[in-house]
Amino acid sequence: MAGLQELRFPEEKPLLRGQDAAELENSDTFLLAVDTDWKEHDIETPYGLLHVVIRGSPKGNRPAILTYHDVGLNHKLCFNTFFNFEDMQEITKHFVVCHVDAPGQQVGASQFPQGYQFPSMEQLAAMLPSVVQHFGFKYVIGIGVGAGAYVLAKFALIYPDLVEGLVLMNIDPNGKGWIDWAATKLSGLTSTLPDTVLSHLFSQEELVNSTELVQSYRQQIGNVVNQANLQLFWNIYNSRRDLDINRPGTVPNAKTLRCPVMLVVGDNAPAEDGVVECNSKLDPSTTTFLKMADSGGLPQVTQPGKLTEAFKYFLQGMGYMPSASMTRLARSRTASLTSASSVDGSRPQACTHSESSEGLGQVNHTMEVSC
Repeated sequence: MAGLQELRFPEEKPLLRGQDAAELENSDTFLLAVDTDWKEHDIETPYGLLHVVIRGSPKGNRPAILTYHDVGLNHKLCFNTFFNFEDMQEITKHFVVCHVDAPGQQVGASQFPQGYQFPSMEQLAAMLPSVVQHFGFKYVIGIGVGAGAYVLAKFALIYPDLVEGLVLMNIDPNGKGWIDWAATKLSGLTSTLPDTVLSHLFSQEELVNSTELVQSYRQQIGNVVNQANLQLFWNIYNSRRDLDINRPGTVPNAKTLRCPVMLVVGDNAPAEDGVVECNSKLDPSTTTFLKMADSGGLPQVTQPGKLTEAFKYFLQGMGYMPSASMTRLARSRTASLTSASSVDGSRPQACTHSESSEGLGQVNHTMEVSC
C-alpha cells in the first residue's frame, strides 16, 4: 500500500473573509435566508414525510447538492452560515441546492404522537431516493454533518448510482458500544437535552470557555427544535450500527464508498477520532481528508471561507467549474497533486462511482489547514 501523503498549508490569516463572533451569535445568522428563492416541500417516503427546501432547478447533467444536518440541528442551524457565505454563491449558482430536514426537526415541526416510531438510521437513508425521484435529480453531491454524514454515507452504500460525491463532516462510522451507551444514558439523567447535544457538537475547549457561539446554539437548540422529536432522533443516532465499510484489499469483498469523498473535521473536535477511522476505511485513491485548525466542532459555521475553498476544489477535481477562480488553498494543492478534468457541464469521467482518479494513484490526500 502506498504511503500517506500529508499536505500542510500554513496560513497567517484565514484564507477567505470570515464572520465575526457578533455576527455568529445573532440568531438571524442561522434562521434568516439571504433571499426568498427557497421553496418548501413535504415529500412522501416509505417511512413518512420529509421536509425539504430547494433552490434552483436541475441543470442538464449537473448533480444536485443535497445536504443533511446533524442531530440537534436542522438545515438552517446547520448550513445557513455556510451557504449564505459570499464566496459560496460562486458555487451554488451552478447547482440546484436541496436541504433535507430529518423527520420532525424542521422549524415549527409538530410533536410526533405518543408511540411514534422514529425511523432507524438505515431507514432515514432509504427515504432519500424519494427526494431524488420527486425532483427528477439524476444524482447528487451530498454534504452531511455528524448524524447527517452517517445517513448520506449509508445512502451512498445502498444507492451508489445516485451519488456523485460526498462531503462528510464529523462522521463517526462506529456504532455505540455498551460503555458509550451507558455514558450517554447517564449524561441524559444529569444534563438537559440541549447540553447533552452540545457535547456532541462542540469541542471540550469550546464548552469550557462557553463561547458566544456555544451559548447561541444552546438557546437555538432549546427554542427552535421540538425537544420531544429531538430526543427521538438522538436516541436513534446513538443506537446506530457500524457502517459496513472497509478499505479495498483489506478484507475479501470489501464494501466501501465508490464515489469521491472529502472528509472534514475540526482540530480537537469530538468527532476527530471517528473521522480518522473513517478515513482508514475508505479508498485512498478517491478520498481527501481535510483537518481544519481553529475551527472547533462546527467548521461550516466557524470557517465557512476555508470550507468553501476546499469544496470548490473538490468539485473541480470531479470536473465541475474548471473556470472558477482558484484560491490560495487550491493553488497550493494543485502544485502538489494532479487531478483529472472534464468538460464543464457534462458528467465527469474521473473520480465517479467505481472509477479511480488515474492521475492521483493509490495515495490518500490529507490537508491540514491552519490560520
